[in-house]
Amino acid sequence: MTSRGAGTAFSRKNYRLSTEPEKSKVTGIVNSRLLNDYLHRVFTNADGNQPAAAYRKHLTFQNLQEHLDRLLAEENGSEDSRDQVAEGRLGPSTVVLDHTSGFEGLLLVDDDLLGVIGHSNFGSIRATTCVYKGKWIYEVLISSQGLMQIGWCTLNCRFNQEEGVGDTPDSYAYDGNRVRKWNVTTTNYGKSWAAGDIVSCLIDLDEGTIAFCLNGISLGTAFDNITRGAGMAYFPAISLSFKESVAFNFGSRPLRYPVEGYRPLQDPPVADLVKARKLLGYLKNVIHIGIDVTEGKLVEKDTSMWQLQGEPTVLITLAHIFNYFSPLMCKVYLVEDVLMTFLLSILERGGAVEAHPLIQQLLDLMWLLMEEYEVHECLKQLLMSLLRAYRFSPIIPDLGLQIHYLRLTIAVLKHEKSRKYLLSNVLFDVLRSVVFFYIKSPLRVEEAGLQELIPTTWWPNRFTKEGKESKEVKEESAEERLRRRAYERGCQRLKKRIEVVEGLQVQILKLLLNNKDRGGGEASRYIFLNKFRKFLQENASNRGNLTVLCPPEYMVCFLHRLIAALRFFWDGHKVKTPAALSSEEAYVPPQLFYNGKVDYFDLQRLGGLLSHLKKTLKDDLAAKANVLIDPAELQAVTMDDLDEDEESATSAAQSQRPSAALAIGGALARPGWLSSPTLGRANRFLSTAAVSLMNPRRPLGTLEKIKVRTLSVEQRTEEDIEGSHGNEGLLLGRPPEEPDQPITENSLLEVLDGIVMMYNLSVHQQLGKMVGVSDDVNEYAMALKDTEEKISRCPKRRRDIHEELLKSQKVFSEKLNHLSRRLAWINVTIYSKEKMQDVYWLLRVCIRTIEHGDRTGSLFAFMPEFYLSVAMNSYSALKNYFSPVNSMEELPGYEETLMRLAAILAKHFADSRIVGTDIRDSLMQALASYVCYPHSLRAVERIPEEQRISMMKNLLAPYEQRPWAQTNWILVRLWRGCGFGYRYTRLPHLLKTKPEDASLPSLQKPCPSTLLQRHMADLLRSDRDLAPSFLNSVLNQLNWAFSEFIGMIQEIQQAAERLERNFVDSRQLKVCATCFDLSVSLLRVLEMTVTLAPEIFLDWNRPSSELLLRRLAQLLNQVLNRVTAERNLFDRVVNLRLPGLESVDHYPILVAVTGILVRLLVDTDVQGAERATAVLLADPCFQLRSIQYLLGHAEPSALAAAAPATDKRHFSLHTYTEYISAEELAKVDKMLSHLSEESKQAAATTLPTSEEDLCPICYAHPISAIFRPCSHKSCKACINQHLMNNKDCFFCKATITGVDDFTKPASS
Repeated sequence: MTSRGAGTAFSRKNYRLSTEPEKSKVTGIVNSRLLNDYLHRVFTNADGNQPAAAYRKHLTFQNLQEHLDRLLAEENGSEDSRDQVAEGRLGPSTVVLDHTSGFEGLLLVDDDLLGVIGHSNFGSIRATTCVYKGKWIYEVLISSQGLMQIGWCTLNCRFNQEEGVGDTPDSYAYDGNRVRKWNVTTTNYGKSWAAGDIVSCLIDLDEGTIAFCLNGISLGTAFDNITRGAGMAYFPAISLSFKESVAFNFGSRPLRYPVEGYRPLQDPPVADLVKARKLLGYLKNVIHIGIDVTEGKLVEKDTSMWQLQGEPTVLITLAHIFNYFSPLMCKVYLVEDVLMTFLLSILERGGAVEAHPLIQQLLDLMWLLMEEYEVHECLKQLLMSLLRAYRFSPIIPDLGLQIHYLRLTIAVLKHEKSRKYLLSNVLFDVLRSVVFFYIKSPLRVEEAGLQELIPTTWWPNRFTKEGKESKEVKEESAEERLRRRAYERGCQRLKKRIEVVEGLQVQILKLLLNNKDRGGGEASRYIFLNKFRKFLQENASNRGNLTVLCPPEYMVCFLHRLIAALRFFWDGHKVKTPAALSSEEAYVPPQLFYNGKVDYFDLQRLGGLLSHLKKTLKDDLAAKANVLIDPAELQAVTMDDLDEDEESATSAAQSQRPSAALAIGGALARPGWLSSPTLGRANRFLSTAAVSLMNPRRPLGTLEKIKVRTLSVEQRTEEDIEGSHGNEGLLLGRPPEEPDQPITENSLLEVLDGIVMMYNLSVHQQLGKMVGVSDDVNEYAMALKDTEEKISRCPKRRRDIHEELLKSQKVFSEKLNHLSRRLAWINVTIYSKEKMQDVYWLLRVCIRTIEHGDRTGSLFAFMPEFYLSVAMNSYSALKNYFSPVNSMEELPGYEETLMRLAAILAKHFADSRIVGTDIRDSLMQALASYVCYPHSLRAVERIPEEQRISMMKNLLAPYEQRPWAQTNWILVRLWRGCGFGYRYTRLPHLLKTKPEDASLPSLQKPCPSTLLQRHMADLLRSDRDLAPSFLNSVLNQLNWAFSEFIGMIQEIQQAAERLERNFVDSRQLKVCATCFDLSVSLLRVLEMTVTLAPEIFLDWNRPSSELLLRRLAQLLNQVLNRVTAERNLFDRVVNLRLPGLESVDHYPILVAVTGILVRLLVDTDVQGAERATAVLLADPCFQLRSIQYLLGHAEPSALAAAAPATDKRHFSLHTYTEYISAEELAKVDKMLSHLSEESKQAAATTLPTSEEDLCPICYAHPISAIFRPCSHKSCKACINQHLMNNKDCFFCKATITGVDDFTKPASS
């Protein structure tokens, strides 16, 4: 094979030049004496000394290979002694995990048989080699910090799904998750481990001890007097629970933390190591020594600026070195120990990476003088070693180790040919290169040096005992101020160090996004785009498969670095093309969503499935975007979807069978995220349940035939993306509503689209998860404050209590010191101001994208749902996750952004183009949350009036056939603060209980919107059909919710009265409380309607007013009777105070009913009050004592019965003076007086009615209506209510065509 280099080609066989003397004249520009001196200087002896000129052999290129062979053969006699030293070990010399018989349970094992992922409850696996004598060590790279037991076991140990390494005799393990050691019994031992740590497992079979180290720090002897003797040999072994993962190093790579006196289980390649180090020395000599041809002498050269300037002598010398060096550089041990160490030493002199061109020259040499497959393997192993070193380096205060490895990664990727090879074949295919953009969080603050970096700790004391932020900002003391400032200075020091690492990570991405390196093929950016899209597909399509998913903590860091790199290129393009948009105005144009140039996999669109949209909107696509869809393609798409469904169903069925779970060879070729982060292909699926089924194996041919969806992006070229000569590339099919203006380079639009998708996949979830540390700080701060208060109040005579309190104070202080330093790290890496600005920028990108998409009319349905999700979630993150550190109000254009997002929510929560129920619910919930906070509610009020009125009209649509609870909640929030006794944040009876999260929307202070209330009143008054349909639906739902509630509390009461001990299902209690809350909120909406537009009920010129008023009165009376009856069901359940029914109480429901009654009977004109009074008194369920109950007037009989129980307190609105104003109470008194008087008069004037004259349906009102054509009769209230939902007669089921008034003839 001939290697291909930069214009020069060498064959291995031709490195030793022809022996003919004339050839030397051709190749050797220098004379033979100078060449001899040069070669002797380069190829020195092992001791570095050269023999005197008189005694040394004359060297030429003709005898150089022989000389090299002799030099490399020296000191390789150590192989004889190796077999002798290897005594004490049994098994293959290459140590791997035993994937044939040495495992239990389900496990995924990497290609290299060194990485493993647990796939069952508690799987176990051991190595292929055991030891019985001597001192041995191996290392385990912890990839996830969950439940694992790592150590040693013998061949006799039998494990199962419950018992693993350390749970049987003769097996010993360390568990850093629970911080314990295990050997049948367990005791505390060691420290807790975290992902990214390295555990060293040491066994001394001479002394009979086992010990462990964590990141090179000894944890002490774990076990002594272990069983030894005949037949006792120990295997490295591990047991790990589901989804946990590690990678082993038995010695195939240099140990990160070697321990003196202990040998790795696998011998290092000593002979190759000696040879490689010698050859590296010769290479360094070539770089160091120059030939001055004019002077005829050798000169020392500055190695950092060395260049291969086409000198044949130097080139041929290097060719001889690489003849031996190249094959060695394909071995992982040598790449890590020799090559990587040498390259790192070049960068150790400091300065920018650009200041060290020697690495670029060396990479040129490798491509020139090595076979292509050798360069490929060498680069792959080098990047693997770098990634492994970066991920598993301990955190030190200056992050020096991480910086060191990132600088070398940049230096390698700066080399164009190497970068393109790595991008095409390694970075996203073999490696998990996203790890390069992650900065791991230190679990152990002390070892990370955060104590030195942040010597003074501080935490906010702004919380009251209820957990709410205290209203009055207490003046901080001078000591507190000094502590806070010292803490902030420490945080700044930490931030500067982390920013160095982040800057290097962004540099890597800038190299990968380079689109100017078109030499020798496609530019890097277009290779990256294809790989990036495939990465997104893996994470979008495998939500359930954690081995494939990128961990969210990595995704967060990757997102921020990618935004920084993207904006750098975006603004760079703006400088060159002034007409283009700046990154501050960035958005994704709508044509990307429907022209098929960007693959969105199977992600849901706003209008449903893509195949459905292509069929239903094909005419719109043709008319608006000039995009034609071939009917044959439409049919193919439909059939394709069916095939995929069938195949997925078949594969799902097959996956239930163990035999199908066994992957042979390359069948499961998915890189595993959780295993070794470098050799991450979890190709072997081990299952003890399936071992007997391994034969006959399924032939590989059938696996290859399985239809795998291929990404269309794989075949795309630069021209397909960027476009040229009239081809618009990604922007094909521009709709007329879209401005004809350049945005930026098309490739950057696709990167931006990918960033939005990344945020949706897992970034938002991770941002919410990390807030937990801040919550912990607040909880411990409150506990410490409480303890200090108790210490100050503790009597001096109770020294025992005082000592216990001091111990608690010390524990809380230590925990707070640890957490505040950890919080500083999290605030810098996740919640810093710069990260907040990134999320804010993403929010604005989504808003602009949605606005542009909305203008395209029906084509808006093609937009993927995640754009709306990210708009809502990023706003939520800015408001809830970043706020403790940075304020959203300080962001530029904050008010305008808030208003634009409000307009999107107001318009699209009822948008017919959006069909997905989940996204519609999310929009509704976002709008409900929006109206709970004053600043966002004001944003809703600032949107154009037309949009506000449209929003209110959608909110007032009938509640049937749609999720109405959120709509009702929005209307209630707009009213809260205006209703009767409705100015509370928490219910009065809950004030003494522990509060929920004070940031919840439901716990915000009332902030009613009079503007939106006005719009609602105008709509109800002006639209004669809207009011009855809306109010009837509200009354129907109230009837349902309150009936359900009463039914449930009856069941709860019956369960509570049983003699045997029983438990009420917590879910039933939750549903019961929800029905109660719904009833209260529906009553409040009715109160809002009665207050804003009373004429809907009281103006009987409207056709439906009387009916609505009668229905309202009927429901109000039912509620009052159920809740106010003495010693009734409601009373008894409230007094039980069951957990889950905390919100169920008299106050919320009775004040809501009172508010409606006061508005109808007191706060209205005389005619309206008379009508309302008449209807209320006419209702057969009306009881005056229910109204008296509101003011604490109990019935005389009840008072007499309750006389002995003097502690029994009656409900009365008078006891809630903090919640109900004196004016409101006066109105209730007035209402009671009015109803008392009217009911007396009504009783006096009512004539007795015979039973025959009463309505046969309700038996409450006289017959007043007759039906056509069947002539059956009832009262008007019953027939009117019946006809709203049904046209059939009550009695004969004939269709009613009309209703006439009925008056009883006088004669009868």
